[in-house]
Parts: sequence; C-alpha cells; structure tokens
Amino acid sequence: MTLSEFLGYVKTYHPIVKQANLIINNSEAKLLKARGAFDPKIEVDFDKKEFKEKEYFNNLNGAFKIPTYYGLEFKANFENNDGVYLNPEATTPTDGLYAAGVSASILKGFLINERMASLKQAKLFVNQAKEDQQILVNEILYNASLSYFNWLKTYNEKLVYQDFLTNAEMRFDGTKKAFLEGDKAAIDTLEAGITLSDRLLNLEKSRIKLVKSSLELSNFLWLNDNTPIELQDHIIPDTQTLQNIDVTFNIALFNNADFDINEHPKIKSLEYKIESLNVDKRLKLNNLLPQLDVQYNFLTQTPAMANSLNLDNYKAGINFKLPLFLRKERGDLKLSRIKLQEAKYENEVAKITIKNKVDALQQELSSFVIQNSFITNMVRDYTTLLTAEERKFFLGESSLFLVNYREAKLIETKLKAIVVENSFFEAKANLFKTAVNSIAE
Repeated sequence: MTLSEFLGYVKTYHPIVKQANLIINNSEAKLLKARGAFDPKIEVDFDKKEFKEKEYFNNLNGAFKIPTYYGLEFKANFENNDGVYLNPEATTPTDGLYAAGVSASILKGFLINERMASLKQAKLFVNQAKEDQQILVNEILYNASLSYFNWLKTYNEKLVYQDFLTNAEMRFDGTKKAFLEGDKAAIDTLEAGITLSDRLLNLEKSRIKLVKSSLELSNFLWLNDNTPIELQDHIIPDTQTLQNIDVTFNIALFNNADFDINEHPKIKSLEYKIESLNVDKRLKLNNLLPQLDVQYNFLTQTPAMANSLNLDNYKAGINFKLPLFLRKERGDLKLSRIKLQEAKYENEVAKITIKNKVDALQQELSSFVIQNSFITNMVRDYTTLLTAEERKFFLGESSLFLVNYREAKLIETKLKAIVVENSFFEAKANLFKTAVNSIAE
C-alpha cells in the first residue's frame, strides 16, 4: 500500500475528516439563519371582545412586510375594526382601511444594523470554516503520514534483521560443521550461536514493533459506513516512498520564493476573523448614533383605484431616542476594538511563525540530503569491509569475532540510514502541514 493510496483512504473515509466537513455545514446553517432576518413576513392580528350580548370591539389587522438590506422596511396593511366600545382612533370604514408605506432608521441602524452585521459575519464564517476545515484535514493527514512512515521504518528494520539472520544461520552451521571436522574450536561455535541468538532476538523485537506500528496505522483506516478495519499481514508499505513523496504531498515544486503566506489556510482564516471583527466594530460604532425611526403610510379605502393614494390621507410617525452617557455603547466599542487588535496581533505572529518554520524545515531537509549521502557511503564501505572480512575468514586469515564485529557495524549503519530516511519523511510531512494548502488527489 503506497502512501498516496493510504492517505486517499484517510481523506475519504476517516470520521474526523467527515467531522471537519460538518464545520462548513454548521456555518452554512448559520448563514441561512442570518438570511432569514430579511424574509418577507405576513402578520395577522385578530382581537374580539363580546360580553352580555354586546360586541365591545372586533379588530382585524393584517400586514405584509418586506425588510431590506439597509434600514428600510416596506409594509402593506389592512385594518377592519368595529364594535360598540371601539377606540375612536381605531375606527375604519365599513369595508376596511388599506395602507401602504415605508419605515426607516435614519441614523442608528441605517448603514449597518444587527441583521446586516449578522448576515455579513455569517458569510465570512462560511469562508473561514472552509479554511479551518482544510487545517483540520491537513492535521489528520499529517498524523496519518507519520504513522505510515513509522510503519515503513519498522518494516525496513525487520528486513535488515531478516537478511542478517540468514548470514548468522549460515555462519553457525558452517562453524559447527568445521568444529565437528576438527577445524574450529568449540568456542567458535559458542560465539556463532550467541550471534545467531542475538539476531533472532533483534528480529523478534522488530517483528513486535512492526505489529504495533501496523495497529497504529489501522487507526486511520475506515470503511464508508464508519467501520474500522485492521491492516492484514500480507499488506506491506511501499519501499520506494522516497521517489514519490513530493508528488503525494504536492510539494514537488515548492520553494520559498513562490511561497505566498497570505494563501496559507491559517492566515486566510485569521483574515476572515479580522473582517468579521471589523464588521462588529462598525456596528458598535454605529450604535453611538441617536436612534431616529420614521415611517409614512398612504391610506385608502379603495386600493383598486390608483389615484386613491395621495398625500392628503396618511399615517406618519417619528421616534427619537438617545442615551445621555452612552456608557454601554462606548464600552462595547472599546471591547470590539480590543478584540480586533488581538486578532491582528495573532495574524502577524502566525505569519512570522509559519515563515520561520518553513525556512527551518527547508534547512532541515537540505541537511538530510547531506546526511543521506554520508550514510549511504558508510553503508557501502561497511559492506565492502564485511565482504573482505568474510573472504579472509573462509581463507583462515581472520576470526569469527572480527566478522561479527564488521557485521554489527554494518547493521548499525543500515539502521541509522533507516532513521535518517524516516526523519527526512517526517520533515517533508511537516513542510506539507506548514506550507501547503492541500494534498494531491
């Protein structure tokens, strides 16, 4: 199973990735709720009182309202009231009274109000949620890739011990046969047996480590119906991961010169947060203005006649309100400015942190390339030394102790090479998480 296949399963079926999608669904639901503040409304108010066979009043009031984005509301109204004790101001013609007009908040609430701010913020939350989702998904893919690299590391270590176990078995059999023929001392068979036992012990340890890493990897493998699956023994990692890792992580063409920090999901999320806080600040600033609400309604009892609407028949009103000290409003504005400044500081710190981390990872990756060349040369040289020592041993010019020593150094160096490769993979995964928006499909 290649790294690309594994991460494809994780990205498609892992429950946490599915949970990340709910972030967008949640923000879209909030956007729908905010848009509901601008839905047209039908209102019907019917009030009737009858006592001792007298109809005190019978009031019917129906209205159709259309809120708009700014502080305007259009309204159509119908009233039909009658009764013995009807309030005189509520008196209407026999067939009812029709009205059509508009109400507006001239100062406070005209350019921005609660419902306008809620809608703007809800739209920003949707965009912010998409970036937050990408961050969460990238975090899951990063952790999953580390698990895959650990699985690959333990698998390669097991292969090393398997290879050298074969050498130890052949050497023990050869030494034992030579002892029986009188060519070797008994102490040589003891040394060969100890080496064989050591190889078996290391192989068993590596097998257990591989089993544990396989189970750890299984934590990220799920089916479409949220059923966890366990990795089967015959599934092995791709030993050619080094050649494909850049393409898998979508960082093959990455370089610092082309890296745009403003396109990073974390930075874009913070920018949307800052925009939302700016909307809140404008709302709090607008709340410092006096409240001045006006309304004007044309009145008619014959709405079918267009010329029945004129300036002689109307209903109008003005409502003015202003707190004397504005302490609540000034306090809200101050708090919103503090939150906005905190978000800006957070954004600047995040930019510097990401840039420095990317630079450090680039330096680390460059170092791993140098380390890998050194360790490759060491493995080659130790292999040459072991081959020469084995040839001398079979010619009787060396000892089993020297052969085992050369072999132990070669094993140690190969294990170091595996650790260096694993560190290189982890740095690549870290670069992906830190700098790249999404994994290659």
